[in-house]
Amino acid sequence: MKLECKHVWDHISGYLDKQLDAELLLAVERHLESCEVCSAVLDSTRNILVLTADDRTYELPVGYSERLHQRLTAIIEREGTD
Repeated sequence: MKLECKHVWDHISGYLDKQLDAELLLAVERHLESCEVCSAVLDSTRNILVLTADDRTYELPVGYSERLHQRLTAIIEREGTD
């Protein structure tokens, strides 16, 4: 079984949860060995899982929220004029 990237992405969650059948698992692993993009997607997904499981909180820099809201407002206003 040969998989394309879009098929591998559909199975990333099952791959990480070890819920793929043997044939599909082998096909995903073969694809990951040769595809840098899918390997990066896998690594990013793992990182997201680690970060969301981390219950620590971080202090944002002073003024960060205001700058973020200003940038988002500017983007929304620009898109509204397109």
